[in-house]
Amino acid sequence: MPHPSPSPIPRRSRGGIAGLTRILIACCAAPLCACATLPEAPRLAAGPVASPPVNFESARGPVSARRNAAIFAELKRDGGDSAILLRHLALEEAVNRDSPLVVGNRLTLLQDGPATYRAMFAAIRSARDHVNLQTYIFEAGQTGETFARLLLEKQAAGVQVNIIYDSVGSIDTPPAFFQRLRDAGMRVLEFNPVNPAKLKKKKWRLNNRDHRKLLVVDGKTAFLGGINISETYSSGSLSRPSKKKAKDRESEGWRDTHLQVDGPAVAEFQKLFLDTWARQKGPPLPARAYFPKLARQGNEIVRAIASEADEGDSPIYLTLLSAIEHAERSIRLTNAYFVPDPQLRRALAAASRRGVDVQIILPSRTDSWAVFHAGRSHYDELLDAGVKIYERHGTVLHAKTASVDGVWSTIGSTNLDWRSFLHNDELNAVVLGTDFARQLDAMFVRDRAASEKIDLEKWRRRALHIRMQEWIARRFEYWL
Repeated sequence: MPHPSPSPIPRRSRGGIAGLTRILIACCAAPLCACATLPEAPRLAAGPVASPPVNFESARGPVSARRNAAIFAELKRDGGDSAILLRHLALEEAVNRDSPLVVGNRLTLLQDGPATYRAMFAAIRSARDHVNLQTYIFEAGQTGETFARLLLEKQAAGVQVNIIYDSVGSIDTPPAFFQRLRDAGMRVLEFNPVNPAKLKKKKWRLNNRDHRKLLVVDGKTAFLGGINISETYSSGSLSRPSKKKAKDRESEGWRDTHLQVDGPAVAEFQKLFLDTWARQKGPPLPARAYFPKLARQGNEIVRAIASEADEGDSPIYLTLLSAIEHAERSIRLTNAYFVPDPQLRRALAAASRRGVDVQIILPSRTDSWAVFHAGRSHYDELLDAGVKIYERHGTVLHAKTASVDGVWSTIGSTNLDWRSFLHNDELNAVVLGTDFARQLDAMFVRDRAASEKIDLEKWRRRALHIRMQEWIARRFEYWL
């Protein structure tokens, strides 16, 4: 039977006033600026890695040659996956040299809002020196008020709180909400203000948004992923199904993924927060111990990787594309907004045709009509190449995760669309190793069980009005 049109979801991420503002911005900006292009991924020769291709860093900086060799010896003991892992490590080194691969981290995979907020609240309550918070959406609802009260308590107790919020993403939030935080002594920075009179940078690139979600507590613990500060996340995707009518089901929890990092890699995420503050010419920050001495907390290898619209290349795009192009066994993608550019589509199709098991989980419900249908317009091409596509039911999918070959993983704020790769500032963590990839793949299997597989023949028989929506949405996919 033909696939039905999705029911619209009230604004939480790309709809409402913020979504309308973003679309208007794009329409106004399009005639004024040339279209940026995405970079091509470097090629890495296939075959075994002859020598350690990566120099790791620890809590004390670059490790010694002896320790570096020991790390590789340990990785090689990881069974049959070691050769694939070493090739992905070499690829990471070829693609990203600005941010180190840091050893000695403990990672906690967090699913949905309630679990993530509990962990974040616990970390904030334990803060003794500072809290740095960066978010796209900071709503003034019950969840936002809970964050605000907790941050106000810490500020009053002598903990310095510094906040970056996106002007468009948080456009629904009353200015008085942020002014109350400023009045309490917090440093609060509005990223790329919609009002040009408030802009401190020379360029007014309103289409550039800060889509990052980052919390750093005392320079020792970091949180990042897809979860905003929003009432959307007050319940989880595994909550008991609602008995309300479809039009009243906006209170259902969204399905999202976040990551807690403890260990030396936190310093790299801290650098990125402070870099954003400096680029946006925020007010001077009070002196605090932003970079304390960090001890080894676990065994995970982590790279903090960020992209900025002001820069020509997108490191996140490059590392993901390279991992896909050199995949040998499997690719698992879960993403909220899927509008792949031609190079990414070719890479996914080519991987499937050479025998890689490519599986993608996407939303079946949406808060962005245009993005949803623009993405669906590419299903036929991918399905024809053998890519398996699933649409998640029972919730609104907002997660952004990927794993390749069971050894390379990433979690962050980056969607698989033009906006994330070209127009937004984004933030991801790349993890190299089998243990964390197994956790991510197990979560993928659970999501797949709650999804419907898209059948190519049925898809080709979809209704004409659905095809028309896809055609219209695809005309604007670069700017969505």
